[in-house]
Amino acid sequence: MTKYGLRARILAYTIIPTLLIGIFLAGYFSVSRYQQLEEALIRQGINVIEPMALASELALTSRNREALNRLLSNIHRNNSPLVKSIALFDEQGRLLVTSNYHRDFNRMRLPDGAAIPRATQVASGEDGIILRTPVLTDNIQTDSSWEEVSAIPIGYIAMQLTNDSAMLVHYKDSFFAGLIVLLGVSLSALFGVRLIRGVSQPISDMVRAVYMIREGRLDTRVNGEFTGEMEMLKNGINAMAKSLSEYHEEMQQNIDQATSDLRETLEQIEIQNIELDMAKKRAQEAARVKTEFLANMSHELRTPLNGVIGFARQLQKTRLTSNQLDYLKTIEKSAQNLLGIINDILDFSKLEAGKLKMEQIPFSLRDTLQEVMTLLAPSAHDKSLELSLRVDAAVQDGLIGDPLRLQQVLTNLVGNAVKFTEQGNVDVRVDARPANQPDKAALRIHVQDTGIGISDSQRRQLFQAFNQADSSISRRYGGTGLGLVITQKLVHQMAGEMELHSELGTGSVFSFTLELNRASLPLAEPLPLGELSHKTVLYLEEDNYSRRATTALLQEWGVRVLHEPSDSVTIDCALLGFGPNALPSQIEQAIRQQTAHNHKVVVLLSSTDPTLADGLVDAGAELCLSKPVHYQKLAQALMGQDTVEDEGLLQITLMPPAQKQSLRVLAVDDNPANLKLISAMLNEQVSQVESCSNGQEALNLATVNRYDIIFMDIQMPLLDGIQATQEIRAGNGPNASTPIVAVTAHAIQGERDRLMHQGMDDYLAKPIDETILANIIKRYAHQPKIKGQIDWSLAIRQAGNKPTLAKEMLDLLLQSFDEFGPLLNAALSGNLDEQQLYPPLHKLHGGTAYCGVPQLQSLVAELEKALLAKQTIEELEPELLELEERIAQVREEAKAYL
Repeated sequence: MTKYGLRARILAYTIIPTLLIGIFLAGYFSVSRYQQLEEALIRQGINVIEPMALASELALTSRNREALNRLLSNIHRNNSPLVKSIALFDEQGRLLVTSNYHRDFNRMRLPDGAAIPRATQVASGEDGIILRTPVLTDNIQTDSSWEEVSAIPIGYIAMQLTNDSAMLVHYKDSFFAGLIVLLGVSLSALFGVRLIRGVSQPISDMVRAVYMIREGRLDTRVNGEFTGEMEMLKNGINAMAKSLSEYHEEMQQNIDQATSDLRETLEQIEIQNIELDMAKKRAQEAARVKTEFLANMSHELRTPLNGVIGFARQLQKTRLTSNQLDYLKTIEKSAQNLLGIINDILDFSKLEAGKLKMEQIPFSLRDTLQEVMTLLAPSAHDKSLELSLRVDAAVQDGLIGDPLRLQQVLTNLVGNAVKFTEQGNVDVRVDARPANQPDKAALRIHVQDTGIGISDSQRRQLFQAFNQADSSISRRYGGTGLGLVITQKLVHQMAGEMELHSELGTGSVFSFTLELNRASLPLAEPLPLGELSHKTVLYLEEDNYSRRATTALLQEWGVRVLHEPSDSVTIDCALLGFGPNALPSQIEQAIRQQTAHNHKVVVLLSSTDPTLADGLVDAGAELCLSKPVHYQKLAQALMGQDTVEDEGLLQITLMPPAQKQSLRVLAVDDNPANLKLISAMLNEQVSQVESCSNGQEALNLATVNRYDIIFMDIQMPLLDGIQATQEIRAGNGPNASTPIVAVTAHAIQGERDRLMHQGMDDYLAKPIDETILANIIKRYAHQPKIKGQIDWSLAIRQAGNKPTLAKEMLDLLLQSFDEFGPLLNAALSGNLDEQQLYPPLHKLHGGTAYCGVPQLQSLVAELEKALLAKQTIEELEPELLELEERIAQVREEAKAYL
């Protein structure tokens, strides 16, 4: 929308140019005419004054005033319309005669000091034009050589002219010029109006028609007779309106057709949605059936495996020939391999379904990694491989996460590295990385081997389920192809990233990065760093990787490390490392060389053979440790403390416990083989064992007898384990508070938590691990669980399965009660406001997170949230009183654990 309309523009473009041109021309001609009149007036004056000057010469010379007066008066009368006044001045500027009386002759007189002009002088002023002409007389001089004639002024005549007649003519000419300009403007306005009628009005009509067409009135047409371009524009608008009308009708038809098609499509989509919903329900049902199938298959497979593995271990405790013992170990190893396959399939199904949840408990990173290395060391030593572990000193040790899943990832990677490496090394390195948040610790774990390597084409299918990088590998090395898939998914579940660098024939490097929360308390056993920093160690090692790893560990402790003997330095210990191919005679010779210098010798072996270790101790070694050496055992060896070398986590104790626990235990299982096995295991560890085959029999026995522990199978006829447990808990019988341990072959995600919520006190998975069974018996024999505020099993899990650490954390919680108690009393008495109560309450919340007090933690969290929501102490008084009561309960219950 423009600021001015078409009408105004047409009028402006026609009238303004005409007006400007007319004014310019009229002004030009008026000024020019005035100048012409003025010049004519001056010429007339000159024609009058110059003859008058000639005529007055004689009279002026003789000073004949009368003659001069007649001359001036006569000339003035003859030229009265032109002349206003005439005055005659002598050569000294004195007035002699004038044609009329004049008030101010000074205007006509020359200025003081000015010479009489030699010619007529013209001066313009406010009163008109003044002409001054000299009166000259001739002066003849004669000498002997020449004659000179000169004109001498004897006065001058001043004549004042009037321009009234000229101005009158000028005004008349200006008037006619204005009339001409006005006539031109009028003609321009007339033509502009006619132009508006011929152009602007039709255009306005067309604009209105276009607006009406835009509003949807497509039957609008422009009417009228026009000429030239207006007629063409009218026809174009009408044609456009007709085309739009036809297009609108066609579009409406298309819309109707599209609407009909869309309606049919929506009906089809609705049908498809119904079908998809039905398919989704079928898929969910299939997933449920699959989950139940996996659970049942887990139960059905683990139940016989429990008997196979358990009785194989029991038989190994009897007198057997060497062949019989070898056969039994083969049976046990095969059953363990089958159990590993079952676990992989279950883990894969849980990861695929997104039902695998990660625990968040504090753990020691170095202890967690060391357990994996200790577990896999025998298999590496059997293949004559060198296994090493190096953890950078900057890596945070106390972390919060899922240590079991981290161990599973590392076990898969290191296990694969050992499996696919025929000679050389398998090295694990842990480096610190900058974390994105200050309360987190970032680390990167590398597993490097010198194995067969992986080509680029094999790498693409490496992380696909049930696939091997090479189809021949599964036949040569075995495996289901699930290990790396599970490993990758577990790393992603822990918000990490996994990478692979490999070349065919040169080995592989698997790396993954994790960010975990930092633990507030140290979780590893403290080392005597003050004493170790004063030690000097001679360290001789054949393998470069092991030498770098152990050297870095010793330097982290502040130990002075020498790699060559020196007579000038006192050596506290000689640390000798040997590869898997070292001969016993070579090792004994190296030991004797060091003992000859009175050095205490600690040998690091790539072997778990106890016979070799005993032989080297007899040869003079102080101690033999297996690689990769456990950092705590190495520290104890350097300090001269006694240490016991493990032979691997899969090793079992061939001799029964030296002393049985004085306990009465009830074992319940509907499978005769499993019942017989668990009864046999319990008979080796407790003084009295009773058994029954279903939940109803267990309920009947628990009603009349008092037991210290009840081991309850879950799936049983007549009355299952959960129902039997709830019945035992519900009554006031002798076993209402007896610890009941769930014994089940179900290993699906959430089974443990589900059973704990159903009233179980602990969980024992089949196949039964004799060590775990012994730990459960020991736990409930010396530290029975008290029903109330403290969940001791949860406290142990939150402390990384370390009862000693759990006690320390519970003791720290009690100390925090001593600090918080007076503040709570002050708040209840009105001497402490909300802002003062919040910081100690927040600190208490952090203390309850790792001590197995979920009810207290939940209450503190609710109070903290309420204070953040600006609730007052008065509004929270009931909750604060409940908090005081629960703190007192925790104090009382903690006496049983400390």
